[in-house]
Amino acid sequence: MNDSKGYWAATLSLLSKILVVWFLASYGAGILFAPALNTIHLGGYPLGFFFAQQGSIWVFLALIWYYTKKMGEIDRAFGVSED
Repeated sequence: MNDSKGYWAATLSLLSKILVVWFLASYGAGILFAPALNTIHLGGYPLGFFFAQQGSIWVFLALIWYYTKKMGEIDRAFGVSED
């Protein structure tokens, strides 16, 4: 099935969702919400500090894994997978 508009709509929807999570993890948790998150401690460090230093990296790695998994599903659904 050659539904290029549907394929790109699904791809852009996925990218939009990932970018929102990326923004919330990096800018939101590390800067905007840091004072509120700093009331919680993780491993002896304030949670806002943790997100600014290490937590956002873990979120980025999870986003990469999620993106590859979902793009594989989108590719298979539209018949453009490399499998």
